[in-house]
Amino acid sequence: MSVLHVVFKVDGAEYVLPASNVLQMESFNGATPVPGAPAHVAGLVQVRGRVIPVVDARRRFGLPPVERSLDTRVVVGQLGSRVVGLLVDSAREVLKVDPGLFKPPPPLVTEGAQGFVKAVAQVGPRLVMLIDFPRVIGEETPDGDAGH
Repeated sequence: MSVLHVVFKVDGAEYVLPASNVLQMESFNGATPVPGAPAHVAGLVQVRGRVIPVVDARRRFGLPPVERSLDTRVVVGQLGSRVVGLLVDSAREVLKVDPGLFKPPPPLVTEGAQGFVKAVAQVGPRLVMLIDFPRVIGEETPDGDAGH
């Protein structure tokens, strides 16, 4: 049985999050900086009446910044009761992926990606990377499951 995943791009690479963890995708019109916040936190945005923090995926992944475009999106995800936005280069697609296709990433990827990539899957001609959402947004726990 395939599971729906939201596909988004950062620096040309395709990443996925289970659609069950994504509330919506929004255009990015800028964020209000938060004094003292970690560098990877782009700031706060208001999404449908709710103020949420936004994590800049490029900064979190150690990639250089780029000029924002009309394709720039905030993927709004939910982790337990916490709602967090992930700022990505683009996000337009939902893809069905058989969970059996996901394999652990090669050790080089695991080390280089600081554990942000949980698994990789070849879906037709595409290689997609399943991100560890709790780790990316900074909510990881010592046992790595963020309570879920």
